Amino acid sequence: MLNGRYRPWFAMGLTLLVLWCPVAINADDGPARRTEMAGYLIVPHDKVPETYDAGFSMYVAAWPLLRNYPGQEFQSGLFGTWMFAQYEGQPPKDHYSDIEGGLGWWRDTRFATETPKFIMGGVALNFSEWANGPGAGKGRDWNKPAGHYAVAQLSPWVLWPPDGLNLKQGTRGELFGYGYLPLPLTSAKPTTAGKTVPTGNHCWTLFLNTGNFKGPVAFFTPYFWSRPSVENPRLSGLFLDTRPSNPNKALQMETQHIPAYVSKDAKGDTYARVAPTLFPGKPDGDSVLVHRITAYSKAALWDGVKAWFDGGPAVSGLIDPKAASVHRFHGQGGATWRIDPSDTARDKKVPLAWSSFARPVALDDATYGYRWTRDWVGKTDAKAGSLITLPEFYRLARDRGGKDQWVVVNPKDVPAETGLARATFPRWRGAASEPYVTPDDADSCWRKPGPAAGPFQAKLGDGSVVTYSWYRFADQPAMLNADLSDAERETLQKRVEMLHRKWTKDREYLPAPTVGKLADLDPAVIVSPPTGLEVGYVPIATRQAAPE
Repeated sequence: MLNGRYRPWFAMGLTLLVLWCPVAINADDGPARRTEMAGYLIVPHDKVPETYDAGFSMYVAAWPLLRNYPGQEFQSGLFGTWMFAQYEGQPPKDHYSDIEGGLGWWRDTRFATETPKFIMGGVALNFSEWANGPGAGKGRDWNKPAGHYAVAQLSPWVLWPPDGLNLKQGTRGELFGYGYLPLPLTSAKPTTAGKTVPTGNHCWTLFLNTGNFKGPVAFFTPYFWSRPSVENPRLSGLFLDTRPSNPNKALQMETQHIPAYVSKDAKGDTYARVAPTLFPGKPDGDSVLVHRITAYSKAALWDGVKAWFDGGPAVSGLIDPKAASVHRFHGQGGATWRIDPSDTARDKKVPLAWSSFARPVALDDATYGYRWTRDWVGKTDAKAGSLITLPEFYRLARDRGGKDQWVVVNPKDVPAETGLARATFPRWRGAASEPYVTPDDADSCWRKPGPAAGPFQAKLGDGSVVTYSWYRFADQPAMLNADLSDAERETLQKRVEMLHRKWTKDREYLPAPTVGKLADLDPAVIVSPPTGLEVGYVPIATRQAAPE
């Protein structure tokens, strides 16, 4: 657990919508009760020197965690991390702020499928605001934006849906490469929102390395981090707009809810069944889950870009691996996945005997995964490709130390009176989701000065339709709400045009993986600027809805 405390994944940017999953079991089948499996999979890795303080990158497996998407109560991340600011000495108390997010499913995902989506997950001071991508923040009330304007679209080739960035449907264990590095797109300034508190020039930028797109996509505006300093100047200089990053981050998979059932037999023994849960790999092979988690110094990219913006030679965007340090794996790891066995003891969830069917392994110094016990993991159906199914049935037992644990049992050994054999976990078929909409008032920042072209539409693999328009970079709503003067925005516009001309989507940026195959983004989010708007313009989503 991070920092010795439970870190609920809804902190990564969501509004709780508590809906029952449509787990099906007949009332006459026995005393089965709905419950959940939840917890962490923890990945230890070596530390690197603190001088590598300018961001990170890594490759993580992307796959459908559940065979059938069960509805909005399901919530889980895949493997990810938390990037905090670095301080000299002890960090300040009561001062939570970071970049987290990653691949997963959330309770406020409106157009979810079995395939995960990606969010950016920037957290302002103590969750006062959060930002998941362009136009996506804490809640959906545009009258009270809380991180909605915190992320600026940088790429002219990637359309970011407000529901999260889509991967190609059917992704089944391929590696999704991403990371955050600072770029000096803005200049440091001594005042913020008219007050004498500074804002730094760290524009933490999301870089992707996928099969069909490579390069920078979007960045957190420095004002997102420094804004709390306006009301409390003592916080000045403590956020990621000015601070370097801490290179030694936790690496975990955080799961809040996987549907399950528990039931007792005639003898009083307790059994459980969980929804079919998938992992990459084959029963007789290993799973590649995390690869090349790397920390960078400013020499990797920042120094060259700053010199370029100051009149020096152009840089290619290739992040220098000589200014990087790769964290090493040794094959250790822990699991805290638990199932609640009772009706009332919600705080006494019992752990799974995880090590009986999964063993953490370092496949090489830079690659982490699991080795599976063939007797307990199963094959999936043909469409699932190279995925395995974790054990579904468990019995409550005692370990050698006398502590409760859930041990794996064969389905044939589960008493019929529990009803668990007849339990099903069908795919969620809910009502049409409400659309995401943006302000349309004639005097809003969405209309003044407004888009240069559009609207256009893209139909995504999740079934939704995104309406978007092309904005001049400096005129996009995020830039109009970034506490920048007109002159500052024009300077930024010129720098972005330099990037658009040189940093194309088919060049290399992040160090390439040495194992596996890259995942693809949903082809529908790969767009091309209209004629005449190839440089200096970006696509901005204004609506996402079910097809009419």
